[in-house]
Amino acid sequence: MKKKTSSEPTCEQIIESLPDPFVVIDADFRIRSANSRYAKQFGYSVDDVIGRHCYAVSHRSDVPCSQHGEHCPLEHVFNVGEATQVIHVHYDQHGVEEQVRISATPLLDADGNIEFMGESMAPIRRPGVPTLLIGQSAQMLHVISLLQRVADTRTTVLLLGGSGVGKECVAQYLHQYSQRCDQPFVVVDCGVLGEQLIESELFGYEKGAFTGADKRKQGLIEAADGGTLFIDEIGELPQELQTKLLRVLESSTIRRIGETEYRHVDVRIVAATNKDLRQMVEAGLFREDLYYRLSAFPITIPPLRERKGDIAALAEHFLGMLENGDQYIPLAPDVLEALLDHDYPGNIRELRNVIERALILAAGDALSPDHIVIDRNGSSDAEGHAFQAEEAAPQNGGHAFLRRRAARPTDSAVLDALTRARGNRKQAASILGISERSLYRYLKDISMTTV
Repeated sequence: MKKKTSSEPTCEQIIESLPDPFVVIDADFRIRSANSRYAKQFGYSVDDVIGRHCYAVSHRSDVPCSQHGEHCPLEHVFNVGEATQVIHVHYDQHGVEEQVRISATPLLDADGNIEFMGESMAPIRRPGVPTLLIGQSAQMLHVISLLQRVADTRTTVLLLGGSGVGKECVAQYLHQYSQRCDQPFVVVDCGVLGEQLIESELFGYEKGAFTGADKRKQGLIEAADGGTLFIDEIGELPQELQTKLLRVLESSTIRRIGETEYRHVDVRIVAATNKDLRQMVEAGLFREDLYYRLSAFPITIPPLRERKGDIAALAEHFLGMLENGDQYIPLAPDVLEALLDHDYPGNIRELRNVIERALILAAGDALSPDHIVIDRNGSSDAEGHAFQAEEAAPQNGGHAFLRRRAARPTDSAVLDALTRARGNRKQAASILGISERSLYRYLKDISMTTV
């Protein structure tokens, strides 16, 4: 009989060999074992973390994560009895927030009962990848968790949500965390293309296919070969093209306009809409088979009013992108309060406009709530060039005459013009048909009177 030369590996030796931070936690949230990668992540030694509550170490909190609105993997494992994956926000040894993917697994005793939970974690930010999705609210972390699960698959994803919620950023995120990240990310917006253009843009055409087709053109589906095609406003796709798109999804082949042979394409399609496609199917406006093919993995992007906890991070992100905006970070409490006092029907796009206007109105001074100008009526007349007729006094004994004087533009018109001119006051004044001096006076008035 062969002599045994070594003992069985211990639990500590096994978890120390794992490449990611790993911790063993009991039902009372206390850490029973951990590898050095876990301890180092939070600035401790292994001995320092043993016996401590896991939420005190990773979340820097006095209560479990479920009390902050996050999905708690430990409660899931012990209550449901199965493994789970979630996205959480942790704080590293320097107090810096980071999003991590947590994989939690039940650890059983000799009788098959759950005794502990094993938890591994991995950061989900890739080096060199820009931050596309801002926010740490429970709603946003849930979206990111879904994106992380589907990103590395070939599954078609349907993004749902109102205008301005950031569906294109979500599609880019999917692409960047997929195996196609080094390949093209191509966007087609069905909402801005006419019916005649959509087909030629999507599928391309051969020379001579129609009048004006003087050379061959590659379509956007073909241009995305190997990568991701993001089709925005998919509900605007004409019904005859819905059939052609269905063929692409089912056979991975396309045929250019005027071409006789089909060609193979390897494209992952992500579609988005702010319409109710199910309702469109019932009304006969959208193919049912295409709807089911597109909605294999639907993800709803929540409106900003449902995740107001992300407004501060989003606002500071936008300030950081604007010239001289860094000086206002972090936002003063009264400014943040003014930003939170609005439901943002235009979602993230509207918030960005509000921040850009505030920066213009501040003109280098301290940012205050007076600079948070929100058009609550939704009216905007940047092109408002209404004129008044005014009788002038006779000059040099001459007759009285009528002159035309521009009426004072509305506050919304002034702010819209500045937004369109990207803060260039000379250009904004030209848009409004007023002098720069008048524009400056109007800005001062807005700053003084707006609540």
